[in-house]
Amino acid sequence: VQLQASGGGLVQAGVSLRLSCAASGRTFSTLTMSWFRQAPGKEREFVAAISRSGGSTYYTDSVKGRFTISRDYAKNTVYLQMNSLEPEDTAVYYCAARASIATIRSIEYAYWGQGTLVTVSS
Repeated sequence: VQLQASGGGLVQAGVSLRLSCAASGRTFSTLTMSWFRQAPGKEREFVAAISRSGGSTYYTDSVKGRFTISRDYAKNTVYLQMNSLEPEDTAVYYCAARASIATIRSIEYAYWGQGTLVTVSS
């Protein structure tokens, strides 16, 4: 499975940004898709996940109500819509995939994208 993330950039606090992650190499509907992030000097943390059917989504508490994860089966792409961005959201964002149910543990994911940098200025 290959994952290609894009959409990062430098933005001001309060604005929105949408990340995309295109998947290939495996039937998209067999993959749970997730986003993780890693801020400078910190460990990688779970951000959001969407089930293989798209019927269930999961978020870390700090992004609930601001971020939305979705997937497009026709485009084999998962999105992370990020609204009301805060400086604390500054990190490299990674998409990840696994052929099982969603989990917040990064070690459980076999497939990773290259990461896209999101910088939020105050």
